[in-house]
Amino acid sequence: MLDKVLADYAGKVRLVYKDFPLPGHALARPAHEAARCAGAFNKYWEYHDRLFQAQPEFSRSRLLGYATDLGIPAEPFARCLDGGQTRALVEADVEQGRRLGITGTPTFLIDGIRLEGAAPYEAFKQVIDMVLPEGERR
Repeated sequence: MLDKVLADYAGKVRLVYKDFPLPGHALARPAHEAARCAGAFNKYWEYHDRLFQAQPEFSRSRLLGYATDLGIPAEPFARCLDGGQTRALVEADVEQGRRLGITGTPTFLIDGIRLEGAAPYEAFKQVIDMVLPEGERR
């Protein structure tokens, strides 16, 4: 659905993804940190997608295995994950989300207008068309 939004509004909207691991899922934060580590190897989205397919299997050994499956060198990835190299990045996103009043995922902000949950394409279209200048609407 987001692919359709981005395609239909190409050049008019952009997707900015922020980490917001939910506190009720103990292994969510390490999974977010691992995805950021994968990003250091230009594999963020592939790893991100793998996490969604595998959830909630986010033990350390699984996180390392997903990286290996994607061709990410095991030792540098493990050093990144174990060394907390991406912890501050994830925490900054969480703090920003809290300041914005976000309490769950997915949450989308479109020019300050909040869409929560698995909103349908039409909900995105309605908000985007409302905030775009008239000549740029779909």
